[in-house]
Amino acid sequence: MLRVDGVRIRYRDEGAAEKTPVLLLHGIGRSLEDWEGLYARLAPDHRVISIDLPGFGLSERTAGRYSMETIARFVLAALDTLGERRPLHVVGNSLGGAVAMKLSVLAPERVRSLVLANSAGFGKEVTLALRLLAVRPVGRVLMRDKSRKAAYRTERAVFYDRAFVTEERLDHAQEVGRNPVHDDVMLAVAGHLGTVGGVRRRWRTELLRSVAAQRKPTLVVWGDEDRVLPASHLEHARTAFPHAEFHLFEKCGHMPQIEREEEFDALVRRFVADADTDHDAPTHQGFRNV
Repeated sequence: MLRVDGVRIRYRDEGAAEKTPVLLLHGIGRSLEDWEGLYARLAPDHRVISIDLPGFGLSERTAGRYSMETIARFVLAALDTLGERRPLHVVGNSLGGAVAMKLSVLAPERVRSLVLANSAGFGKEVTLALRLLAVRPVGRVLMRDKSRKAAYRTERAVFYDRAFVTEERLDHAQEVGRNPVHDDVMLAVAGHLGTVGGVRRRWRTELLRSVAAQRKPTLVVWGDEDRVLPASHLEHARTAFPHAEFHLFEKCGHMPQIEREEEFDALVRRFVADADTDHDAPTHQGFRNV
């Protein structure tokens, strides 16, 4: 565990400290386990850092209100605590993608490139379950169910292939759900991001405009069977970030880093290598399908 501004958070720090740093950021209600398959692949050539965002996974929560900015500033403080102040390649999934973009806005000198996997911020549409969490009384009732069946429904929603809903993942999901601050933080973040009608326009419009103006090397990937944030958001991303590279995985859900681990890893390592050698990120006018 790492103590950041008095808050204990769980983290993972692998690879050689002198290597190019890569930061991995998970999604809402998730944990650093979502990157399990990538550590060994990335660590030989990079310092690989991931954390359970405050209040998620097995981390403690921060005091005060939750927002994209407060989460991103906490991540910066965690990096400071780890002594990592070099420009990072930031890889974010879902909420983690939006936090990655916010990091680039708050501290542009500390973000070398962005990999956004099924990232929040590119459209209004989002799964009904998260829209209901934005309605506090309804959300609090829904969060009371800590059963195995409820954990299965949540895990099943993020994968196209049910084979990825393993007993080990269900065990971990229930462990995360028992974090005493989990429910309050889920409700706070869901309410900040959206309403029962969907993801709020204001924060995502401002965020995308600011990130697009930076024209940093950016890779946006999606699974075509995402039931949390639909793959149509990739089209919105292509419009918002004409400088970026795009990739669509077929027969894949909300977590391509798990369902398409090998292909995702190859894309990320090639993209990061290009960014490290100061090559311009390739621009595509359409998607490539796998």
